[in-house]
Amino acid sequence: MGAVAAVIDNKLRARFAPARLSIEDESSKHHGHAGWREGGETHFRVEIVSAAFEGKNRVARQRMVYEALKAELDAGLHALALATLTPSEDKAKA
Repeated sequence: MGAVAAVIDNKLRARFAPARLSIEDESSKHHGHAGWREGGETHFRVEIVSAAFEGKNRVARQRMVYEALKAELDAGLHALALATLTPSEDKAKA
């Protein structure tokens, strides 16, 4: 896990106490596209399951994650592909 991924992991765990958290660096898939830079860690796919999302719609959940990672986004994190689920939604998905 790279430095940016580790920060994302730490911040999301501290903020959301997730039942499950998956972070995948997809930067290599975006070579030559906007925001890409040598060394990667610019484009991530995040799947997070947390009770903190109960009663919130998809947009509100994503806003919560973006707010938690504001400093990283301001510092050059270019893209997040988010799946934000409640524990009951995660069980239904399985």
